[in-house]
Amino acid sequence: MKSSEIFIKEKLLKRHNTATYRELKPESTLIDFCSNDYLGFARSPGLKNKINEELNRYRYVSNGSTGSRLLSGNSDYAENLEKYLAALHHNEAGLIFNSGYDANLGLFSSLPQRGDTIITDELIHASIIDGARLSFANRFSFKHNDLQNLQEKLKHAKGNCYVAIESVYSMNGDKPPIKKILELTDKYGAHLIVDEAHAIGLYGLGLVDGPLQSSVFARIITFGKALGCHGAIVLGSNLLKEYLVNFARSFIYTTAPSFQQLASVKMAYSQLLQSAAEVRSLKNNITLFRQNIQPANDAILIDSESAIQCIVFKSSEKVKEVALKLQNEGLDVRPILSPTVQVGTERIRICLHSFNTSEEILLLTNTINKFIDAQ
Repeated sequence: MKSSEIFIKEKLLKRHNTATYRELKPESTLIDFCSNDYLGFARSPGLKNKINEELNRYRYVSNGSTGSRLLSGNSDYAENLEKYLAALHHNEAGLIFNSGYDANLGLFSSLPQRGDTIITDELIHASIIDGARLSFANRFSFKHNDLQNLQEKLKHAKGNCYVAIESVYSMNGDKPPIKKILELTDKYGAHLIVDEAHAIGLYGLGLVDGPLQSSVFARIITFGKALGCHGAIVLGSNLLKEYLVNFARSFIYTTAPSFQQLASVKMAYSQLLQSAAEVRSLKNNITLFRQNIQPANDAILIDSESAIQCIVFKSSEKVKEVALKLQNEGLDVRPILSPTVQVGTERIRICLHSFNTSEEILLLTNTINKFIDAQ
């Protein structure tokens, strides 16, 4: 057997032995408590009709974009959409990427240079970690939402310093003290970058939208969560956009989004601006869940007002057992294991939606409560 095959088998065996092995699952027919489709846009017939109407207005566009945007893949539609989204979010400019992962990879790998400093919350998304690694900048992390620890890291920063946080953390569902973090970055001359992936929708156009926006260096808005589409945009200054067009490799060397993808994003924003009823339903469902869940013993419910609700069970075996029990009851809840989260913080991650019924949420909470009581 070749050495590479031995390596692969050993790595996979280790995953099996530590209960961290990943595998693809078939499409689920269970009640959705795991997707990021917070407002139901991905399943919305109304949004689908809007997208079809937009496509019919442009009958003579290509099926594919045919190349990167620096070659043959650019269009007036793409540039106008970027201008529209930037204005909507009260920014000078924006640059669309094929995914949130591509956006973070492109931004963090190209902007910080060797000798600069990137400081991230310890729970920051993997795409930002990967981008930071490619930058060759000095990299530090601070304890989750810990201002004192962040200040200690800022004191030792060199070169241009970039601080990266999420406005809603994907594996906790909690929020950072953005205003206080901005006070620290201003004090130490650092630049704050905020990933708004999980804030869009429940919190309108994001938690930074408004008075804080002018002090934030850049924001990443993704279209694959509450907007129900695919792709992302980096928002910032005209100068930042110009820089990314020239240096962000995940933008330069990839095929551009298709017209269909861009049209979906435009129509999703149109729907978002008229989604007050869906947001109210989602908020009511979050309240109903937290009023009825009763974690105890070794189960810890993380404090969260967002659509992401997590219960930490501290072991892969226990988390997988809870998730399986919920799935057997018809509830699609997935276990979150290391290395996605740190060892000892394994959890079930529950995503609530505007379309979940009260009966579904009570079935979920009652099932979890019974399982915990039985321990």
